[in-house]
Amino acid sequence: MKKLFGTDGVRGKANIYPMNAETALKLGKAAAAVFMNGKKRHKIVIGKDTRISCYMIENALTSGILSMGVDVLLVGPMPTPAIAHLTKSFAADAGIVISASHNPAEDNGIKFFDSNGFKLSDEIEEKIEKIAFSEIKTDHIIGELVGRAKRIDDAQGRYIEFAKSSVDNISLKGIKIVLDCANGAAYKVSPLIFEELGAQVVTINNTPNGLNINDHCGALYPEQMKKFVVQYGADIGIALDGDADRVIMVDENANDVDGDQIMALCALNLIRDKKLKDNTIVVTEYSNLGLDKAIKNANGKVIRVMNGDRYVVEEMRKHKYNFGGEQSGHIVFLDYTTTGDGTISALQVLRIMKKTGKKLSELAKCITKFPQLMVNVKVRKKIDFEKMPRVMEKINKAKEKLKNNGRVIVRYSGTQNLARIMAEGINKKEIRRYAKEIADEIKKGAC
Repeated sequence: MKKLFGTDGVRGKANIYPMNAETALKLGKAAAAVFMNGKKRHKIVIGKDTRISCYMIENALTSGILSMGVDVLLVGPMPTPAIAHLTKSFAADAGIVISASHNPAEDNGIKFFDSNGFKLSDEIEEKIEKIAFSEIKTDHIIGELVGRAKRIDDAQGRYIEFAKSSVDNISLKGIKIVLDCANGAAYKVSPLIFEELGAQVVTINNTPNGLNINDHCGALYPEQMKKFVVQYGADIGIALDGDADRVIMVDENANDVDGDQIMALCALNLIRDKKLKDNTIVVTEYSNLGLDKAIKNANGKVIRVMNGDRYVVEEMRKHKYNFGGEQSGHIVFLDYTTTGDGTISALQVLRIMKKTGKKLSELAKCITKFPQLMVNVKVRKKIDFEKMPRVMEKINKAKEKLKNNGRVIVRYSGTQNLARIMAEGINKKEIRRYAKEIADEIKKGAC
C-alpha cells in the first residue's frame, strides 16, 4: 500500500499525487468513514490557509465527506490551531486543515484533528490510508442522507474571543507590535486579537493573493519584520508562519528570539507561579542544550522526544504535562490549546512582559544557548544512513569527539527531500567542521 501520511499529515505539490483532487476526494470519504460513530448526524469542520490550491482541495474533500452522509462546516482561511479549537466548539466529529504550513505556495497539505482537537495517532492515520485505497461504496447514501455543507460566518469571532481569553483579556495598551502574518491563514484574525487587547499593531504581509504565502516573509524570513521593528521603535516583532501554528519573535533591538528562548522564559515564569506541571517541559531533540541548563537551574526538568509537535503533545498528554514545544516555534500551552498556536504563544510572552515590566531582550537572557548549526542537504532519494558507511563514519566520529559537550543529529525531513544535520557544541569552528564533513558525504551518496 502506498504511503499517504508523513510526519504532519499528507503533503506534496498541489495538483500532483498525493495532493490532487482525486486523492482528496478519497481522503474525505475515508475520514468520514473513520470518524462516524453511532446513528447521529455527523459533522466535520474544514479550514484552510490562503493558497490558491486550497479551493480545489477543499471542494474535493467536501464532496467526499458529503457523499458519505456527513455534514461539512466550512470556516474559510483560519489558523491551524483555530480549527482545532472550532472542532471542539462545534462538537464536531473531526477537523481538517488544508495547509502546507511554512512551505511555498505551490505545495499543499491536509491535516486532521479528532473531536477533541488533537492530531491523529499513527494508528488512526493508517486506518484512513487503508480505507482511502479501498473501494468505498456510497450509492446507498441518497436523498436526505446526503451530507450538507454550510459556511460558518462567525468562526473568526469565536477564535478571536478564545485567544483573548487565554490571557484573561489583559490590556496590552502601551505595547507596540510589528506583526508579520506571512500572507497566510492568520491575516485577518491575529491583527484583530492584538488590537482588541489595546496594543498598537503594525501589520505586514497580510494581503494574500493565493501565491505569496510564506514568500520571503513570516517565521522563516524575519528580516523584513526586523526592519519595521527598528523603523517604528516597536517593543516586539511577531512572525507567524503560513498556518500560524508557530511563531518566531524579535526583541526591541530586532534580535532573534527563537522557540527555545520563548519556551525558557515562559517555563521559568510558570515555575515561579507554580503552574508548570511536575516542573517539566517537553521538547524535541533539536532544542538547544542551553534550555536544559536554564530549566534545571530552576529545579525543573526537560524531557526530549522525537522531532514533531504531535510527539510533543503525545508525551504531554501521556504524563499530564502542560507545556512544551519545538525550537522552530511550535509552542503548546496545553492548559489553553491542543496544538501549537503562534498567536496564543505570543500573547503569553506579552503577558509576561506586562506582568514583569521587563523588555523582551531582558527576558530572553534567561537562557545562554550553546552554538548550534543546522545544515540542509537536498537529496534525490532518502537512503538509509546505515547503508552509507562513510556517512556513518563521520557521524560517529563527531559524536565521539563531542561526547557530553555537544550533539550531532542527522535525519531526513518528513515532508521534503532534505537531509537535516544539526551540530551543537561549545566550539563553533568544531561543530561547523563536523557538519560540513557529514554533509559532504551525504552529497556523495544520496544527491
